[in-house]
Order: sequence, then structure tokens, then C-alpha cells
Amino acid sequence: MAFKAGDKVLIVSCADDPRAVGKVGRIVDEAPPGALTGGRWTVGRIGLLIAPVLCASSELQKV
Repeated sequence: MAFKAGDKVLIVSCADDPRAVGKVGRIVDEAPPGALTGGRWTVGRIGLLIAPVLCASSELQKV
């Protein structure tokens, strides 16, 4: 699934940080993810104690 910067997403699973599961964040990437991030999207604004995480498209759901 394609996302764009600012999209609100629900994190259904997250190999990068399991604490982010079940939380809502926003897509940070302006362009589709590439080799640098391993094809994963950067999700930020998750919570005070959770830094931005990298999630695959299959781990995210649009809100």
C-alpha cells in the first residue's frame, strides 16, 4: 500500500519497536521508501517515549 507524508496510520505490528503496536502515528517520508530503510516507512509522532520507527507496509493500516 502506498502512503504519503502526513498520512495517519495504525501500527498493527512493528519489528523495529514492539511498543509501537496498537498506536497511531504519521508517515514521515516524502518519497516511497528505498534501500536505505529496507523498503520500510518511517512513522513518527507515536508517543512521548517512542522514537520514530521503521515499519513495512504490511505492518501499517491507514486511519
